[in-house]
Amino acid sequence: MSVPVLLIDDDRQLLRATAQTLDLAGFTVSPLGSAAEALERLDKDFAGVVVSDIRMPAMDGIQLFARIRALDAEIPVILVTGHGDIATAVKAIQEGVYDFIAKPFPAERLIQCVQRAAEKRSLVLENRRLRENARQAEDDFPLIGQTPAMDRLRQTLRQIADTDVDVLVTGETGSGKEVVARLLHGWSRRAKGNFVALNCGALPEQVIESELFGHEPGAFTGAQKKRIGRIEHSSGGTLFLDELESMPLSTQIQMLRVLELREVTPLGTNEVRPVDIRIVAAAKVDLADPAQRRAFREDLYYRLNVVSLTIPPLRERREDIPLLFSYFAERAARRFQRTTPGLSAEILRHLREHDWPGNVRELSHFAERTVLGMTTTALAPQSPAAGTGGGGSLPERLERLEAEIIRDTLSAHDGNVQETIAALGIPRKTFYDKLQRHGIVRREFSAAGEKPSSSKPGP
Repeated sequence: MSVPVLLIDDDRQLLRATAQTLDLAGFTVSPLGSAAEALERLDKDFAGVVVSDIRMPAMDGIQLFARIRALDAEIPVILVTGHGDIATAVKAIQEGVYDFIAKPFPAERLIQCVQRAAEKRSLVLENRRLRENARQAEDDFPLIGQTPAMDRLRQTLRQIADTDVDVLVTGETGSGKEVVARLLHGWSRRAKGNFVALNCGALPEQVIESELFGHEPGAFTGAQKKRIGRIEHSSGGTLFLDELESMPLSTQIQMLRVLELREVTPLGTNEVRPVDIRIVAAAKVDLADPAQRRAFREDLYYRLNVVSLTIPPLRERREDIPLLFSYFAERAARRFQRTTPGLSAEILRHLREHDWPGNVRELSHFAERTVLGMTTTALAPQSPAAGTGGGGSLPERLERLEAEIIRDTLSAHDGNVQETIAALGIPRKTFYDKLQRHGIVRREFSAAGEKPSSSKPGP
């Protein structure tokens, strides 16, 4: 879509010639003979540029600019000046006019000026649109996205939320699997019950059984008092099992019985307790694929796979990335009591070109760093083959690229040192040396600062 330009000049011959110049450059030009005509066509959603002569009868260019500024201070206005108006135009720039062009001027000078002004206006409107969508998303849907895949996912969640059916959610790290689980809980009649989350990969095998099933005093060494397990605590609500593929084999066998009979037997007792639970399980791998399923029991997979949902990674729904960034930036600005940053051309390029291996979690961390002013250095592209950007000598550009790769990898792994070192393929000492050299603070990428789950494991 070509950029609209309102061109105002009371000199009809000059107006016609300038309009032809801009029209040939690909702009949609509206030649107007007075400032009053221009004001009739302007509103805060105007997506183009205003080019006006200064000296005009009734209302001059300076007065027109003042009226436009009152309507929307971010509509770019370019003033065309005669030799005697330059001082006036300079003062107008200090007050917010985008630029001025002195007569006579080469056609290319005007075209370039209008192009730059149009790019700025486009970014302004994009920022406004994203902020508004982010506010609506925060009110309406925690699962943010406007792509068809996300629309279908939200529609499916609405359809199955109140059915009590067990659900298996598949998605890459950081893609929002717990968000899906919380939506299923919040949109169901179980919303008044507990939402209980357990990461199966975060607990050792000797602990997870007690966490899930609970225990009686004396059930094992150190069991001094009764403990209600996560399964029983979630009765009447929803049990979310994250990283299901990491569940120990012995626990899988017990979970199969829980799923089939809806009952639990705590450690240290023969008492069987009925439970009213809905299970939402999440996995980072495709459990339908035997090669990825590995030691995970096939019968447990089929028992859980009543309804299967897949969350697409960010790289497969790139249209949602600017909206998500805007949402996270707004949230971070409130949290850190900072001003929400605008979506600059450099940040927009990074959002569109980066692969986001850590998905939504990585993007959230990037938005927080942006709000804190920690992305002022040139943002590196995906690989050295794509260029390093930012200028400077080759060593300087490689340094910037290395620092950004380390930051992205830390974000993708929630600041986990062991996982980050493994992904980077470098020794631990080298890793810490590079953190110090680049001024990277590892704890700023840790998930420990995220909002904790509202659920508790029970007494």
